[in-house]
Amino acid sequence: VQLQASGGGLVQAGGSLRLTCAATGRTFSSSTVSWFRQAPGKERTFVAGISWNGHNYYIASVTGRFTISRDNHLNAVYLEMDNLKPEDTAVYYCATPASIFGVSDENSLRKLLTYGYWGRGTLVTVSS
Repeated sequence: VQLQASGGGLVQAGGSLRLTCAATGRTFSSSTVSWFRQAPGKERTFVAGISWNGHNYYIASVTGRFTISRDNHLNAVYLEMDNLKPEDTAVYYCATPASIFGVSDENSLRKLLTYGYWGRGTLVTVSS
């Protein structure tokens, strides 16, 4: 399984970006997929996740601004980020558990150890 995250870039505060997570060797329609981010000098933390059975979860600071979605036909998961703030600046990673189906509860999705496969990150920089 290989994941590829893309779509990062430099944007002014208030702007938008859409991140894409594409997979080879894994069908996203039967997988939980999440986005994490890691700011300089900080730990990698959960941002948003979509469970294999269609539940979406977000951290409080991005609720209403970020939207996670899945395109089963293209086998991709997206993170639409609107009204970006400087504090959203980070490297963003997509991840999926080692097994298909499986976890779908929010507590499990938030944990790094839930995930067996990670994509290489994509840098999002929001200028003030």
